Amino acid sequence: MSNKITLDAQIRTDLGKGASRRLRHANQTPAIIYGGEAAPVSITLQHNKLFKAQEQENFYSQILTITVDGSEEQVIVKAMQRHSHKPVVNHVDFLRVDPTHELHTSIPVHFLNEADCVGVKAGGTIAHNMNEVEVACLPAALPEFIELDVANLELGQTIHLSDIVLPAGVESVELRKGESHDQAVVSIAAPKGASVEEEAEEAPAAE
Repeated sequence: MSNKITLDAQIRTDLGKGASRRLRHANQTPAIIYGGEAAPVSITLQHNKLFKAQEQENFYSQILTITVDGSEEQVIVKAMQRHSHKPVVNHVDFLRVDPTHELHTSIPVHFLNEADCVGVKAGGTIAHNMNEVEVACLPAALPEFIELDVANLELGQTIHLSDIVLPAGVESVELRKGESHDQAVVSIAAPKGASVEEEAEEAPAAE
């Protein structure tokens, strides 16, 4: 498990586009914490620390701690606005986490043993249909990622959501909607033209 991420923030009272612009010029990032029974809170974060934290994969999939003027808030990232061409985070929306209420969020999938995959060794190509999976669980059960071993995946085979063994207390949001939502996660595609060549070999020679 990776280290927990904690960020320090201050309450923001000066609101509006002009105020946000001034904050960014001062190396600060405006953000908001909302959800639960408490009122939304507008905050500011040090951009350098926020930017370094958001480079970690688990920033988007784990519960974060934000210390706001000495009071801790448990949150997850719900939305992030970035500058169109600069390495700058313009704004972040954080959702409060209640330990007694189920949350829905997406977690990354880590594909293991791709180089040793049976299908790849046979000339196939791995196709990642999904790189993250939306899950539902209580905050304490939230995994940072899902590991999926593809070593034994053969040509033409596909791993679906229903094939993934999730940790106890964690469910796929899509599978809750029914069997028709059993989406493909990863598959092994045959080499291009392979099926055509095989058909040509099986076809009788012209007289």
